[in-house]
Amino acid sequence: MVERIEDLNLPNTAVTRLIKEAVPPEVKVSAECRLAIARATSVFILYLTAAATTAAQRKNHKSLTADHVFGGLEEIEFESFIQPLKNELETYRKMIKSKKEKKIPKPDNDTTVEGAVIDLENLAEQPSNEQTVQAEVLE
Repeated sequence: MVERIEDLNLPNTAVTRLIKEAVPPEVKVSAECRLAIARATSVFILYLTAAATTAAQRKNHKSLTADHVFGGLEEIEFESFIQPLKNELETYRKMIKSKKEKKIPKPDNDTTVEGAVIDLENLAEQPSNEQTVQAEVLE
């Protein structure tokens, strides 16, 4: 747990950047306003985390996932946030997948690669009917 309430606040630079993106350029935002928004944001995150934790516990899960967060948003009656967040999550996942695919070298028709290591984490994520093993070449 945190020792001081101030430890729960988001960094001022992040809050300032978000505020600048949300308001017209001619609007001035006071330091007191930035502080209030930072604290309100922290309270919202704590509230949502508590709701997501409840959703996870109902399913006897010990780890929070995006689905638990969506359930938490529904529980705290922020249903209008769910679909936009799902869209952003899908975009993020596609970006991460694209980056991973660029890192993994595609072997030619050769099925053996000298000095290869089997990536067990990615292997576990593959469907069970897939018989291929992705190998990452150590450099």
